[in-house]
Amino acid sequence: MTLNEGIKRAIDRQLESGKKEEGTRKKEIESLFSERSRVHINVHGKVQGVFFRDFVQKTAENLQLTGWVRNTTEGTVETIAEGDKKALEELVEKCQKGPRWATVTKADIKWEKYKGEFGSFDVR
Repeated sequence: MTLNEGIKRAIDRQLESGKKEEGTRKKEIESLFSERSRVHINVHGKVQGVFFRDFVQKTAENLQLTGWVRNTTEGTVETIAEGDKKALEELVEKCQKGPRWATVTKADIKWEKYKGEFGSFDVR
């Protein structure tokens, strides 16, 4: 084997190793995002004027979620939250019950793909 052939083989091995590492890193990044999700919640009932938005914000912050909550003109409370899927499931459960002053009659839940567009959880 000549020196040039040896160098070529070494370079080929390094390139192949780099491709494997890149594939591994890509899979690790994808797995991080696959555990994250987004949920759109619209809660019906006696949910305005009973500190429901404050309840949702505190719950979401305790669960380290991001997004927002707001009253709608239809008399519901709408929330979009992002973060860990298990934490979002807990938020959904709490929204279906609400604070003690609220009476939740229905909660529309729509799961969506994580977008990572929020930096905090806000009341709008």
